Amino acid sequence: MSKVCEICGKRPLYGHSISHAHNLSKRRWIPNLQRIKVLRKGKRTTITVCSSCLKAGKVEALR
Repeated sequence: MSKVCEICGKRPLYGHSISHAHNLSKRRWIPNLQRIKVLRKGKRTTITVCSSCLKAGKVEALR
């Protein structure tokens, strides 16, 4: 599963963790992705959506 939102295209960001002594180590910020079932073109499919798109109502999940 790729870590990309299928609605807004949000993907991981890269940077450094910085210690108090200013030592740098690589890290990633991964978006909060959820796998949900939706109706697309009359068929039930599973897509990967970030939680901010779900909360904003950009996609309607099946229950």
